[in-house]
Amino acid sequence: MSESEAPETTETPTSVPPPATDPMKGFRGVQAGTLVIEAIVVGLALPVVAQLGDGLTSLQGWTVGGIAVGLLVCSGLLRFPWSIWVILALNVGLLAFVLTLPWVAVIGVLFLAVWGWLMWLRRDVARRMARGLLPSQQQAAQEDGSS
Repeated sequence: MSESEAPETTETPTSVPPPATDPMKGFRGVQAGTLVIEAIVVGLALPVVAQLGDGLTSLQGWTVGGIAVGLLVCSGLLRFPWSIWVILALNVGLLAFVLTLPWVAVIGVLFLAVWGWLMWLRRDVARRMARGLLPSQQQAAQEDGSS
């Protein structure tokens, strides 16, 4: 590597070292798993729509099935920042069943609570990463200090 190709380091001793692994990548895995579980639960609500609702071929059945498919599709689109808003919109769509099929709306309430908790965790990880308080960042700082 020539001198002109050498990477420049502008890191000051007080700057926060980046984490060894991207914690948000692992967090997207948790979100994808949550979406798959939610899609399964929503899919399991289809027999409820068939028995207690207007049937699977009605608007209710198509909407619940579409939401389940939408949740599965979103599990592959989590790298885009707008995907969280789509997920929340799908959960609000489940809440819209509160008058016609309250059992389906309960699924929306439960998973909105789960997604609220996940967004709080995401914010907490981002704050800790910005401050350099993640364990992987502290290990990197100790290794840099010892060498």
